Amino acid sequence: MYKLFRFVLFQFDAEKVHYFVVGLLNKIHRFAPARAIFRMLYVVESPKLATSFLGLNFPNPVGLAAGFDKNAQNIDALADCGFGFIEIGTITPKAQPGNDKPRLFRLKMDQAILNRMGFNNDGVEAAIAQLKARQNKKLIIGGNIGKNKWTPNEEAATDYLLSFEALFPYVDYFVVNVSSPNTPNLRALQEKEPLQDLLLRLQEQNNTKAVSKPILLKIAPDLTNTQIDEIIEIVAFTKIAGLIVANTTISRDQLKTPASEVEKLGAGGISGKPVTTRATELIHYIHQKAEGKIPMIAVGGIHSAQDALDKLDAGATLVQLYTGFIYEGPALVKAINKALLERVQN
Repeated sequence: MYKLFRFVLFQFDAEKVHYFVVGLLNKIHRFAPARAIFRMLYVVESPKLATSFLGLNFPNPVGLAAGFDKNAQNIDALADCGFGFIEIGTITPKAQPGNDKPRLFRLKMDQAILNRMGFNNDGVEAAIAQLKARQNKKLIIGGNIGKNKWTPNEEAATDYLLSFEALFPYVDYFVVNVSSPNTPNLRALQEKEPLQDLLLRLQEQNNTKAVSKPILLKIAPDLTNTQIDEIIEIVAFTKIAGLIVANTTISRDQLKTPASEVEKLGAGGISGKPVTTRATELIHYIHQKAEGKIPMIAVGGIHSAQDALDKLDAGATLVQLYTGFIYEGPALVKAINKALLERVQN
């Protein structure tokens, strides 16, 4: 059924379809009988799926990655898809429109998405209003934070600190996004000195709280092993909680979509199956190099239950979906949770 639904949706502009689908999910959620049927179809509930991570108790280890619900507007409806947690954002202190449209494209031959959204969001105060209004208060929420496009890198820490402070009462963990390729010069913040300074300042603020909250760093899949080794050192030095591996890639290698077609689409990060192997390799490398001391959330190219299991086996504790959720639908969430349940029971 979902494949037919997807076939129809994929005939239209990707960004417009996104808003149509989340609107439809919200309508289903508001109509109690439809919501009950939807949850019966897709939600797997079992105490055996409960996962403890960074002091937080997740009902299951399958989450929705940042980028899908940028403004925290659809948390209740998305919870009906069976997710154990949802990461909102990327959120910036001030609202910004993002890059010019069109900016979201499907690479169907690769089961991938190319995006150059550019941190389009309504700003931190709008996100807080939505977080206050949500009905599902038990679902774990992550806050993915970034800088405004016009903020120079040397002042970036101020933006991250503003969002951190404002969101602190309303989210359960934070993600520092310096790895998106769609904000000019943002990835330069992944260099050792600026990254270490940014994370130290966030940790200093975190430590002023009565109870601190986990801060994770989201990294790009395009980093070299030398850069990854530096990231491992930075995590140890700053004592942040862990990593999310990995963001979208700027690589165009080994795509099935003709190069001429990809070139016409322009710049942007690619997510989906082209990232599957690299993300898993990175998780395994970090897990081995850090001797299992860095907690990780896996994201990138999870299109099947086996993809999720591979990432957990490589060293991650939780997984997140985005592109796989678009291509496979909420049945993917159910399939992963069922596979995990079977593994626990066996």
